[in-house]
Amino acid sequence: MDRVRNIVSEKPVVIFSKSSCCMSHTIKSLICDFGVNPAVYELDEIPRGREIEAAMSRLGNNPTVPAVFVGGKFIGGANEVMSLHLKRLLKPKLIEAGALWV
Repeated sequence: MDRVRNIVSEKPVVIFSKSSCCMSHTIKSLICDFGVNPAVYELDEIPRGREIEAAMSRLGNNPTVPAVFVGGKFIGGANEVMSLHLKRLLKPKLIEAGALWV
């Protein structure tokens, strides 16, 4: 968990993903469409990716990817991110975290 905390504190938006996951691709596209440049970690392509995936599971994120952190805080997976977007709450979170300047 300490490794995850360190990673998510380095950038305003961090997405843990898998290269073959269509929902991960959708969430990455959504975030990028706002003009945000998230730090993306493909868990199936990085060393210790399984360890990070286990940490996402302990956070209660099921399925474990995508896992989105904004401003160092876990906001959830695809369902939670899409819900925030539909409620028009995602953009304010991105602005508050310093990921978006609009």
